[in-house]
Amino acid sequence: MDIQIREADPAEYEALGDITARAYLDDGLLDYGLDDEYLPVLKDVARRAAAAEVLVAVEGEQLLGGVTFVAAGGPVADIARPGEAEIRALAVAHEARGRGAGEALVRACLDRARATEGCTAVVLSTQRSMHAAHRIYERLGFVRTPERDWNPVPHLDNLTLLAYHLTL
Repeated sequence: MDIQIREADPAEYEALGDITARAYLDDGLLDYGLDDEYLPVLKDVARRAAAAEVLVAVEGEQLLGGVTFVAAGGPVADIARPGEAEIRALAVAHEARGRGAGEALVRACLDRARATEGCTAVVLSTQRSMHAAHRIYERLGFVRTPERDWNPVPHLDNLTLLAYHLTL
């Protein structure tokens, strides 16, 4: 069966929020586990969908993962500059990894960026330990832009996010 990418249905928001939170928890990406203040943000797909486009990867009826695509100038962008789209909250269920869902989601974001008038680049932030995601980004042509690395929680010194950039 083939992986399909489409907009998330509101009925899938809760399940996608759980997949996203579980991916971050299982990969040890939240400093405080279930008590981490970012966990509710990860689970709140409805909030992201109200301000950006949330895409899901599905295979038949199985929800594999999702991503948030923020068009150029979108209100929930973290590091995008004028003319840049941003990819956020890429997550694939642990049992679905290695099947191409993550790459398919990123490719769908790139397609949307190319179709967005005035969009000249795509940017994203990633944690240092997200090596599988880094491989996807680099395979698709993203390059590290260390001058744009940033820390969303300044009181946590170990949470510098790595920035990637792809010129369209």
